[in-house]
Amino acid sequence: MPKPLTLQAEFPTTEGLCPDAYSLAVISPAYASSTGELNAILQYFYHFFNFDKQGYKQYASDLESIAIAEMLHLELLGKTIIALGAQPIYCQNPPTAFNFYSAKYVTYSRNLVNMLEDDIMGERRAIAQYTKMLCRLKNQQLKDIISCILEDEKLHYEKLKEILASLKCDLHA
Repeated sequence: MPKPLTLQAEFPTTEGLCPDAYSLAVISPAYASSTGELNAILQYFYHFFNFDKQGYKQYASDLESIAIAEMLHLELLGKTIIALGAQPIYCQNPPTAFNFYSAKYVTYSRNLVNMLEDDIMGERRAIAQYTKMLCRLKNQQLKDIISCILEDEKLHYEKLKEILASLKCDLHA
């Protein structure tokens, strides 16, 4: 399995975080909403399978590396949600057991260029979402966690733009 595409040697710990309903409400949408990490994982794997099937092995591997990094983000957010006092159920705002995540949020494009454009749009949304969180959070430890994820999302955004440019060259060659 490829190495995750992340800047982090190690993510910050959630040790010492206490229940905090305000912070929980701020970070929860990044976990399992239409713009959250769970959706990103599923979408990147869907796109990975398609790129792999069409013979674009390096691009497929890059997408898989991004998906694995998003898995690490999901894990960190799940641990953070528990530390903040809720169960990490797959819904938009744990601990409320409604508005559950649905795979209908994955973009199921069949065109490779459109897939990458969808992924780039998703990363732009993630960057905006995490940036907004940083402005709202008061706890420095939570800000450190979100900052690490944000830096990875910026890395993914740049990598996806690079893949898209290369793919367009490949298709027009």
